[in-house]
Amino acid sequence: MFFKSLTCYRHREGVRSRRGFSMLELMIVLAISMVVAAYAVPMFLQAYYDVRLKAACADISGLMQKARIQAARENAVFSIQYRVSTVQEAYIDLNNSGSWDSSVTINGVAQSEPIVDFGGTITVPTSAQSGTGAPSPYVLVGDTAGTTYNNSTTLGWSARGLPCAYVTGTCATPAAGYFVYYVEDKRPNSIGYGAVVVTRSGRTKVVIWNGAAWQ
Repeated sequence: MFFKSLTCYRHREGVRSRRGFSMLELMIVLAISMVVAAYAVPMFLQAYYDVRLKAACADISGLMQKARIQAARENAVFSIQYRVSTVQEAYIDLNNSGSWDSSVTINGVAQSEPIVDFGGTITVPTSAQSGTGAPSPYVLVGDTAGTTYNNSTTLGWSARGLPCAYVTGTCATPAAGYFVYYVEDKRPNSIGYGAVVVTRSGRTKVVIWNGAAWQ
């Protein structure tokens, strides 16, 4: 009799242990998951958008440095231009024609003009940002020249590999100031801002606006 009761008890315990969660327990777990998601998803999306923006700025910076090296190597003047195909693109204008060419001849060598394209959300405006919500202009610490060029100025590279404010074949160096080219990332409910900074010596760096300052 004792063993029979013990067997029935174990059977009832086994059934109870296999019942799973109650409705109340499931609702509590769901509520906690929703609270965690409400905090985690916006942070994840913000990080994703920032990475996307930094990648686009890095592509522009890399293209600028490629133009710098190639201008010095070819002993020529090149400029950085932008165009819109299916998405916005930046390219090195090797023959300074103002348009992208699939084949140009530089010092007797035929080559395609280097080009990079951005995602559909990335744009390089024709001027610095302005208006409500736009970031303050980037200021390069230590450069007191008093002149800052932005998107409204075409960046050129001299045969010495120095940056200039390019105007119709003219590339006077050293430049009177540094260059800041702003980049925008259109997001569902906002715009992200980045920039590529070019010093007068030709160095480039990427900065991102965090809502209060450039970093």
